[in-house]
Amino acid sequence: MAILRWAFPVALLALAAAARAELVNENLLVELPPGYKIDFQQRKNNMLMTEMVPQGQSVNDWTEMVTVQIFFGHKATPDQLKTNIAQGWLAACRGGSYQKLSAAPQNGYETLVWRLSCPFNPSTRRPEMTWFKAVKGNDSLYVVQKAFKFVPSDEQVATWMRFFDTVKVCDSRLPDRRCPQTKK
Repeated sequence: MAILRWAFPVALLALAAAARAELVNENLLVELPPGYKIDFQQRKNNMLMTEMVPQGQSVNDWTEMVTVQIFFGHKATPDQLKTNIAQGWLAACRGGSYQKLSAAPQNGYETLVWRLSCPFNPSTRRPEMTWFKAVKGNDSLYVVQKAFKFVPSDEQVATWMRFFDTVKVCDSRLPDRRCPQTKK
């Protein structure tokens, strides 16, 4: 399992003799999806971006991708971020649409899940659908995206919604938002 942490992704191996480790401060908890690999990672200014694609694909040639972004110190709300992203998406895609899926606090953090769809992306000549989950932490803004360059099946959508349910922010400094112990 891989967990993207406060500043750097850390691969955690579940070994029988592994020591317990503590996550420190505020952390984004997100697993590397089964069958995926990290294909791109960059820290620029106050943003860390990690892109994951299925084995056999790359960030330059993909049909599915998971993107994780951590905006360090960013204080925008998930709704402000959604509005900004949706405006650009809908301006670039004729017939594009937006759908808010949920807006409920999770582990005490403001959280928003939404979907943007484009029936025909002129640059790829394919449909494109992306689900977003944004969490406003106390220290940073966290965004996880799942993109398809095709219309996913209902089963695929259900699988990825379960994945989004596992994405959380925790904080070792706050008793009601404690981070889980991990194996190192």
